[in-house]
Amino acid sequence: MNKSVLLAIISVSFFFPKIVEAQINEDKLGAWYMYFFTTTFKESSWGVQGDIQYRNWDLGGDLEQLLLRGGITYKPKKADVKLTLGYGNITTGRYGNSNSTTMESRIYQEALFPVQFGNRLYTNHRFRFEQRFVDDQDFRTRYRYNLFLNIPLNTIKMDKKTLYIAFYNEIFINGQRSIGGEKRVEFFDRNRFYGAIGYIIKKGLKVQMGVMNQTTNNWSKNQLQLSLHQKF
Repeated sequence: MNKSVLLAIISVSFFFPKIVEAQINEDKLGAWYMYFFTTTFKESSWGVQGDIQYRNWDLGGDLEQLLLRGGITYKPKKADVKLTLGYGNITTGRYGNSNSTTMESRIYQEALFPVQFGNRLYTNHRFRFEQRFVDDQDFRTRYRYNLFLNIPLNTIKMDKKTLYIAFYNEIFINGQRSIGGEKRVEFFDRNRFYGAIGYIIKKGLKVQMGVMNQTTNNWSKNQLQLSLHQKF
């Protein structure tokens, strides 16, 4: 079996998320409003990227998370991969009427590389390693793998005025299991499965609207996602 076929089989398998029985009733549709940006410094291999995400347990007002993240990117000239070293600041709220929040600082490293299958299947593979500093917890680490898939509908290439469908599946695995105070976390942290419709407004600017199902060991919840993606 050649490498392309093997990678295709592995890629497809990641679009079947782990299903667990919810332990907390999370019936309300949540909403994440997101802005992603990336740019390079002229013709160099260096650049920056980042995102701002306002996440809600409901459609707005019940804060789940406010995430601010940015990083320095490097893309080798002879390799189709982008490497990132970044930092994130995350404010996490509790579900319901509580106004209490938890703060987290996060350092991360990631590698992102594209693989195209045929004329219409555009995939990106992202591996991310996080070092997490969460209030009232010991130092934590986490491993993430995300498979992205974009399929253009009215054109073959992902160009201006292209309507496309987008999917991703991301799995999160905890590093350290003990987080302090005799508390432990599971090996499996969470899984996110997403489907959306997207439109490329112009070169470097696109929008997406879809639904993401987030599943942990204790609950499973659907989130509306609206996102703007900009490349300078």
